[in-house]
Amino acid sequence: MESFQLKFLQYVIDHRILCFGDFVLKSGRKSPYFFNAGLFNTGEKLSFLADCYADMVMHSGLEFDVIFGPAYKGIPLASATATALARNHQIDKPYSFNRKEKKAHGEGGNLVGADLKGKALIIDDVITAGTAIREAAKIIKDNGAILGGMLFAMDRQEKSPSGISTIQEIKKDFNVPVLSIITLEEIIKFLVVANDPDLQKHLKNIEAYQEQYGV
Repeated sequence: MESFQLKFLQYVIDHRILCFGDFVLKSGRKSPYFFNAGLFNTGEKLSFLADCYADMVMHSGLEFDVIFGPAYKGIPLASATATALARNHQIDKPYSFNRKEKKAHGEGGNLVGADLKGKALIIDDVITAGTAIREAAKIIKDNGAILGGMLFAMDRQEKSPSGISTIQEIKKDFNVPVLSIITLEEIIKFLVVANDPDLQKHLKNIEAYQEQYGV
């Protein structure tokens, strides 16, 4: 695991963005952990998240021309990541995002920011069913750009009804890199070496969850 991933995991645990216990997911599954990306809700927290997105971009070596943030949650993530890349790595990339409602006055259209040209990198918080990501991919294609990759904060690495994860389905359908700052596997690795009895007591339940639902 890279140092920025370890730092990310410690941060989300300390700020209770990643919690352990008993949770019921939207799917109805009972989960021993819950990742609430909506709690990156202050300037400092968003800045930290953007730094980690930028670190993952640099670590992956992914090549792209523009960052795209799907409305609504992807909008601040895309703009903050563009800022972090410029500030921390001297890489100045344009960014764009869409409106849910098409604008009929002013510049019109449903895109804001830079033109979608070349390879576009989608940045969002998490991926569930993949519907929003497929919509974003269509927007990119409809505007003449190429989908170059996707970047999320976390991959739960869970099987869908098809027997593979949503991210695996997305990789298969679009044939592009799909990156995550952390995955369920990395959470488990973190807990294995954690020198904290309060954290390690959750390890057995999370490993059992991975065994039942993991890919």
